[in-house]
Parts: sequence; structure tokens; C-alpha cells
Amino acid sequence: MGENQFFGFSIDVLPQGGSKCFDDDGRLKRTGTVWTASAHIITAVIGSGVLSLAWATAQLGWIAGPVVMFLFSFVTYYTSTLLAACYRSGDPVNGKRNYTYMEAVRSNLGGFKVKICGWVQYLNLFGVAIGYTIASAISMMAIKRSNCFHASGGKNPCHMNSNPYMIAFGIVEIIFSQIPDFDQLWWLSIVAAVMSFTYSTIGLGLGIAQVAANGKIKGSLTGITVGTVTRAQKMWGSFQALGNIAFAYSYSLILIEIQDTLKAPPAESKTMKKATLLSVGVTTIFYMLCGCMGYAAFGDLSPGNLLTDFGFYNPFWLLDIANAAIVIHLVGAYQVYCQPLFAFIEKSAAERFPNSEFITEDIKIPVPGFRPYNLNLFRLVWRTLFVILTTLISMLLPFFNDIVGLLGALGFWPLTVYFPVEMYISQKNIPKWSKRWLCLQILSMACLVITIAATAGSIAGIILDLKSYKPFSTSY
Repeated sequence: MGENQFFGFSIDVLPQGGSKCFDDDGRLKRTGTVWTASAHIITAVIGSGVLSLAWATAQLGWIAGPVVMFLFSFVTYYTSTLLAACYRSGDPVNGKRNYTYMEAVRSNLGGFKVKICGWVQYLNLFGVAIGYTIASAISMMAIKRSNCFHASGGKNPCHMNSNPYMIAFGIVEIIFSQIPDFDQLWWLSIVAAVMSFTYSTIGLGLGIAQVAANGKIKGSLTGITVGTVTRAQKMWGSFQALGNIAFAYSYSLILIEIQDTLKAPPAESKTMKKATLLSVGVTTIFYMLCGCMGYAAFGDLSPGNLLTDFGFYNPFWLLDIANAAIVIHLVGAYQVYCQPLFAFIEKSAAERFPNSEFITEDIKIPVPGFRPYNLNLFRLVWRTLFVILTTLISMLLPFFNDIVGLLGALGFWPLTVYFPVEMYISQKNIPKWSKRWLCLQILSMACLVITIAATAGSIAGIILDLKSYKPFSTSY
């Protein structure tokens, strides 16, 4: 029996494939299924992005809006199946496992591309943590403002500072970030997935009710009209909408980490393809309904965040339930996104300082009725500092729509399209200039153009926001 480093702490392992308790790589037996993988994906995908889809549809109109959403879903599903095939190098059943997105890039592409991938992936995960902190604070304030509005009969504008709510979210995340690794997050993911369906369904229901009250479907074929906004604003808004929709679908950056929780047989790639089809299919139906119903209800005036920008005022108790569900969901989604980053830093630290007790030593804390909790001091300090940093940056840059658009744009092409396509070509030895190689490259180039446009639109939005902005004093 030997020892193996597992996310910064040591476990006993048996020789390869030699026990019911351990997998072929000597790690503890994985227990994930199609359903737990789907829960992780839905938790990651149906995030706060769903709330900006009515606004995104308003920028693009009745034709381009749904078409763009469908195209993004197809590209996400297709490139995710390519990426799932890269979990094992060589043989899809017995080949060497790649535990992280970066390891998959190292095995299939190597060289400088690994560093680029690492920087893009982990900066994006860092950015998502900031985006989710902002979104959760906005939802917490929406509950308070909705009740304040109701109490004053709509006379009080109920402005309030966002900082206390971001700090409260940060404190909760410091506690949850002490969950050691992805495998132990399954319950939080299932709670978060249920919550995401809750608030999406409420948003959808309120949209349908609003359409019924209006007696007509609002909106136009080409989206928000020039005149309501300038020609330049229309262009930048359309570009930013692409980024928002891309963000609403982004989960490729944690796909390999989710796949690493799956049990085998069957082959992990087969299970992952089923989970991807199930979760992306469910997500797309939800997105189409939420985006289109929100636009049908409000037309050109669709709010940037459907449940918090007071598109709806009543029934206020239902809005409170929806916003509470958003906050609970974002607590889980924050962890699902940050675990790969936590694991990467902890693994790197353990490899660099293998003899440091501060980094590798676990303190066993007895928990009545449960197994002892392994407290790792390095994990405690580093994860706490990480949450504090993301909270501070969120307090500095609380622009929900622009941040969401920028994150979606920056992560979409490299992580969702470029690396999966290049790894798949390398692994399957697809000949250069063959029909399949050309089709994959055309897909990659088309997505690069979308990424550039969406990045430009989001940066233009942030510049506009900064003109009327004071640090740490944003109120809603």
C-alpha cells in the first residue's frame, strides 16, 4: 500500500486496479452518475446568466435572439462532446486520466498552449466568482427593496448600498469554501440545481402573466429600435448581448473536473455525453422560454436582470422567493466554479513544498454523527483570502450586465471552442485540410469573430458605466 497526494492531503492507495475501494489510478472509487453530472452542469450553466436573456433578446429581436441562443447551445453541446473525448489520453476506456482541463491540454497539445489555457481558465473562474458575488448581492437587495416598495405603496424609491450584501455573501462563501473537493459537493449542486429551476420557472411564469395582462406580445423582429437608442448603442448592445448569451452557456471550463467525478464502467466519455445532452437540452428549452417570454412581456424596455431590475413588482412575495432561490443557487454555483481553481493552487503548493506541514498536514476535527472533518490550514487561509479578494473587487465593479457579457466573451472562444477543437484534432489524428479538419476550423474561426464582437460591446458598456461611478458607493 502506497501514498498519493489528493487535493493537498494524503490518502493510502492500493496497487492499480487492486481494490473495490479504489479506481484504476489508485484514487478513491468515483461514484458520479449521469444524474450527478447533469446536476453539476445545470448548477454551472443555469446561473445568473438566465436573468439577462430577456435583455439580450431585446437587443437582437425575435429572429436573431432565439437563433443565436440555439446556435450557442449547439456549439456548446458539440464542443463539450469533443472535450469529453479528451478526458482519457489514448484509449477511451483504459487510457491515462486527465484530472483537469489544463492536464487535458498538456496531454494533447503541450508546450506554450498549456500556460495560455491555464491563465484563461483560472482568470475566467476568478471572474465568475466576482460576477456571482455581484448577482447575489443584487438579488438580496431586491428582496429588501421589494418589501420596502410594498410597505410604502411604491412612494419610497428604497435606494440602498450594495456593500453589506456582498460582504454577507462573502462570509457564507468562506464557510462553504472549506468543503475539500468536487466529489463532496454533489448535495450542494443538487440543491442549487433545484433553486435554479425555481427562480427560472417564477421568471417564466411572471413573463407569461405579464403577456396575458398586456393582451399582446411586445417586441419587434429586429430588436430595440434606432431612435429609442442611437445607432452606435444598438450595435454595442447587440455585441454585448452575444457575450451575455455566451456566458449563459459557459461551463466547458469545468467539464473535465465534473467528468473526473464519474464512475466507470461505462466509459466516462459516454456518461458525460449523455449528461451534456440532457443538461444542455433542458437548459436551452428554459433559456428560450425565459428570454422570449421576458421580451414578449417588456419589449424594448426588457430589464438587464429580469427579477431584480423591477420589471415585475407584484406579487412581491413570489419575487422574494425567486430572489432567495437565486442567492441559494449562487452560493452553490460559486463553489462549483471555484473548486478547480482551489484544487490547482493547493496541488501546486503541495508539489512545490512537499515537506511543509502548513500545506500538507490535516488536523482531524471530530463531527458528531459524521466522519471527522480534515482541516487543512493552508486550505483555510488561502480559500478565505480568495473569497475576500473576490468580494472586494465585486464592491469596486458592481456592473452586472457588462461583467457578465465580458466574462462570457473572454471565456467562450478559447475554452468552449478553440482548445476542445484542437485537442480533438490532435487525439483523433485528423489530417490537415481534410473535410472534417476544415469544418472544425471554420467553426473555430466563426466563434472567434463572435468573441471579438462581444468583448468590444462589453468593454464599451463598462466604459459607459465608469463615467457615472464612485468606488465602494454603488447603490440601487
